[in-house]
Amino acid sequence: MNFDGKKACNKKLIGARYFIDGFLAEYGQPLNTSENGDLLSPRDVIGHGTHTASTAAGSIALNVSYRALGFGTFRGGAPCARLAICKVCWNFGQGGCAYADILKAIDLAVHDGVDVISMSLGTDIPPYSDVDKRGATSFASFHAVEKGVVVVCAAGNSGPTPQSLSNTAPWLFTVAASSIDRSFPTPITLRNGQSFMVC
Repeated sequence: MNFDGKKACNKKLIGARYFIDGFLAEYGQPLNTSENGDLLSPRDVIGHGTHTASTAAGSIALNVSYRALGFGTFRGGAPCARLAICKVCWNFGQGGCAYADILKAIDLAVHDGVDVISMSLGTDIPPYSDVDKRGATSFASFHAVEKGVVVVCAAGNSGPTPQSLSNTAPWLFTVAASSIDRSFPTPITLRNGQSFMVC
């Protein structure tokens, strides 16, 4: 079957840019895309950006399955939202993101008038630190929040030890996945003394 872009386009993606100048300055060499399996474009070759974008703003899709393990309806958290993609990380070694590129992307997103910035970026932070003073995301995000932009960040992939979250600045909306069953049982006691466990 041939792909028909006119029929398939839902106008979800309204912009796409990539930022690499800071990365090249930091690592001092051009990115060998053949060797590192990356593209000098906003395209996502690893799948992480695509996954997080669809979780945040994926359109409604019917009869979806992951490897034929059940079928159902999929939608992101804000299915009517539009996306302006900014690629700031590169598949070099274990992957790299330069602070200069992150700062530039946040600044341009604010300038372009986005309502929400969703960054699935996180680093390990030093123990006993309330704000990652080394990270550009905290300070650049403060600028965005001052301009009325909601900034959502990943809590990182560290843990489960205490104080292993990143992006904990109080002006950020920090999100994380968990391994619980999404049940939050809570005891409720009525005025007549009857107690119930509700989820």
